[in-house]
Amino acid sequence: MPESVYKIIELVGTSTESWEKAAQAAVQRASKTLRDIRIAEIADLDMHIKDGKVEAYRAKVKLSFKYED
Repeated sequence: MPESVYKIIELVGTSTESWEKAAQAAVQRASKTLRDIRIAEIADLDMHIKDGKVEAYRAKVKLSFKYED
């Protein structure tokens, strides 16, 4: 197997419904411009609160993809 190099980027996805949908939003958006995404790691979860209510779920996602010249 030839040696490979992977790059890791960090994105924050948001959703008004759930953390899972927030993470999916980040991966789906990244898939539009990145090829060969291999790993998605949830680095952090938080919520945006307004007037005492959850306004948005946020998922910080680390994505790994094959680095090409």
